[in-house]
Amino acid sequence: MKYYVSVIIILHSLSLFGQPKSFQSYGIGGGGAMFFPKINPTNDNEFYISCDMSELFHSTDFGNSYSQIPFTQFQATNVSTYEFTNNPNIAYSNFNDGNEGFPVKTLNGGQSWIQLAGFDSNLGGIYRMFANFNNPNQLIMNYYGDIVISNDGGATFSLVKHCANNGAGIIASGVFYDGNNITIATNEGLFKSIDSGITFTAFTTTGIPTGEVIWHFSAAKSGNTTRFICITASIADVYNGLMPYDYYGLAKGVYVMDNLNGNWVAKSAGINFNSDYIMYSGMAQNDVNTIYLAGSDEALNAPLIFKSIDGGNSWNKVFKSTNNQNVITGWSGYQGDKNWSWGETAFGIAVAPNNSNKLIFGDFGFVHVSSDGGNSWKQAYVDVKDQHPANIVTPTKKTYHSIGLENTSSWQIHWIDAQNLFACYSDIGAIRSRDGGKSWGFDYNGFSVNSLYRIVQLNNGNIYGACSNIHDMYQSTRLADAKLDANDANGKIVFSIDKGENWTTLHTFNHPVFWLASDPKDNNILYASVIHYSGGTGQGGIWVTKDLNKGASSTWTKLPNPPRTEGHPATIEILKNGKVLCTFSGRRNSNGTFTKSSGVFVYDPSSGNWSDVSHSGMYYWTKDIVIDPSDTTQNTWYVGVFSGWGGAPNGLGGLYRTKDSGLSWTKLTGSQFDRVTSLTFNPQNNNQAYMTTETNGLWVSNDIHSINPTFSLVDSYIFRQPERVYFNPFNKDEMWVSSFGNGMKMGKMNSSDLPEIIEISTFDILPNPFDSKLSLRFNNIFLDDYLEIYNIKGEQVFKSKITNNYYEINTINWATGVYFVKYQQQTIKIVKQSQP
Repeated sequence: MKYYVSVIIILHSLSLFGQPKSFQSYGIGGGGAMFFPKINPTNDNEFYISCDMSELFHSTDFGNSYSQIPFTQFQATNVSTYEFTNNPNIAYSNFNDGNEGFPVKTLNGGQSWIQLAGFDSNLGGIYRMFANFNNPNQLIMNYYGDIVISNDGGATFSLVKHCANNGAGIIASGVFYDGNNITIATNEGLFKSIDSGITFTAFTTTGIPTGEVIWHFSAAKSGNTTRFICITASIADVYNGLMPYDYYGLAKGVYVMDNLNGNWVAKSAGINFNSDYIMYSGMAQNDVNTIYLAGSDEALNAPLIFKSIDGGNSWNKVFKSTNNQNVITGWSGYQGDKNWSWGETAFGIAVAPNNSNKLIFGDFGFVHVSSDGGNSWKQAYVDVKDQHPANIVTPTKKTYHSIGLENTSSWQIHWIDAQNLFACYSDIGAIRSRDGGKSWGFDYNGFSVNSLYRIVQLNNGNIYGACSNIHDMYQSTRLADAKLDANDANGKIVFSIDKGENWTTLHTFNHPVFWLASDPKDNNILYASVIHYSGGTGQGGIWVTKDLNKGASSTWTKLPNPPRTEGHPATIEILKNGKVLCTFSGRRNSNGTFTKSSGVFVYDPSSGNWSDVSHSGMYYWTKDIVIDPSDTTQNTWYVGVFSGWGGAPNGLGGLYRTKDSGLSWTKLTGSQFDRVTSLTFNPQNNNQAYMTTETNGLWVSNDIHSINPTFSLVDSYIFRQPERVYFNPFNKDEMWVSSFGNGMKMGKMNSSDLPEIIEISTFDILPNPFDSKLSLRFNNIFLDDYLEIYNIKGEQVFKSKITNNYYEINTINWATGVYFVKYQQQTIKIVKQSQP
């Protein structure tokens, strides 16, 4: 019996190509710098903390788990703080635009942000801001040389004080709001308002020695007592923009003032300023007796937290790092995988405004919290199930689960087998998983480096890694000779023959090794990218060994330099014909100018000659080259390019393609993207490819082989700078993304990620399910457009222009399974059943 059925529309047609609906963070947690936390005054389990890699992390359970604000909504600087107000919809912060940034405001609880109308970019960026929690319209901001106040939510600002010294600027060391009274502490003294910020006057004080100025300030009020505390520094040492890592010898004194009596009283009993390098103070707004100081303990090479319970009369160290006496640790701690020296110093301290027992600090790699006034501490960067008890040495080589606080750069994810993975990182070197990527640790032996950039595995199972002590390679800060030409003791290749558990040095170059590529036809041939210019006489270039089987005794030979290049090789691919395909990345000379030394080059081992096959847009800053897996001739390549700056390199960035091995190129992305890193094809659908960018996020094309492919933002991937995309070869529904500053994320592409069926159409099919023939009936309004049908892999199986209301398609040769009919804005699921 033949019959019509109403076809059901599936919204979000991209889902038919398997794009992940969501991503989850994986990794070891922490590892990168965490700046200036802020606790919600109305909920002391909630806080925000920023990272210099642009994330603003958010916890609502006091550091047991984190979310992060999508980059399309907000990007943080290292001085961004989340300024709460008593209206949960209104908050302020500092937005990272890649330059000096600008202040922003949310009116919907952080879902979107708008630039403050009263911001004056002519004065530079904002270094600090202080919102009045009890008055959401009041905000104080600190430019380099000016302090300003707004009483209308940032629409307009009036000047509080211009700096007396343009070199040092004026530092807003802290602000205390008390009804109509406002006190601003600065390196030029105190400024006070008694009319809610309409006017300010200098408040004369005594007690601070000549030559010292206020660096940091906190305050509290309880009953009839108001108490100020400040940390002072030498006038010669301070300027606006000092960062937490500038702590060495900065503090000179600690002073307390009660009830604005004008007299600062020294309160530093128990503090040794020669080794107790305090930088920051903290108080609950309702507790005048409990005060905290934070910084670095040189004697212990660890973060430092002092506490006073008597208004500053006496101080005691409460972060007891030796033997982790009162600290529940993650992978960093006393004699752990990383010792306390990794965290080193507090990057600010936050005390809950209404609960002096709750406090948080970040440092060079981690977040630690206390809920009992510093009597005990807990790590806040790995799953609590993985943490280690206080008062024991932190065990090494354990594994950890991510809780969302991933803020380190990941370069590659490699599957040794279905369960054993290795991930290449900067700063923390490498991490390993033995459970398919669920948990990660430093459970390997034989090398410890700042950066592992690339892993390659041979047919015999041996694994080789490219190492360096220089991080962030070929990012904008790692293009000049001063850093890349320096001797690099860990510029080497390491190898493992036991799935990554034990490693041995294969060869030391004393210069960074960025990439490795093996010859698929000969396990004894391995190529390496080694970075070193040294005025044109350096050792940078492509190196090769042909006796890899000799291990550490293998012989390495540097190939001739390709034309135009200057010792900055990047990616390497070995073609089936034996030729070596390479990119060389950017170099900036001593004047900061990009040199015309980058591009795409092909080496012919039979002749020993290089060919420069670069497009002119690649001459300054080329990134990855990717061979199209669907082109069996390997003539189709894709290349990511970054735009530089300073003239000729401007505006060149994007994705380029050649179909004739570099004889001609087409820029596929026009001016849509300024910097593209890489491209990865979906192994289940070669028409789909994922493109990574520097600050524009992750993008997908579902028609990558078109003359003009289109790209759409993958909204579910919420970080601005993915580096590369990897599909799990043992489960191709898992798509993993490495990143510059946000670790690893994984999204699943299986059919369960398809959206729900939610709407009925008048677009009919006869029958559904179908077998040898498919009939379609259209409304007149749908005529004169193309009908497309795709299989479950996203491969197009039919395309035709519809000119009649009724259409028949012969499907006798179609495989059984699910198909998707795409017509105008509709995507329709149909099923081919077995033929009778």
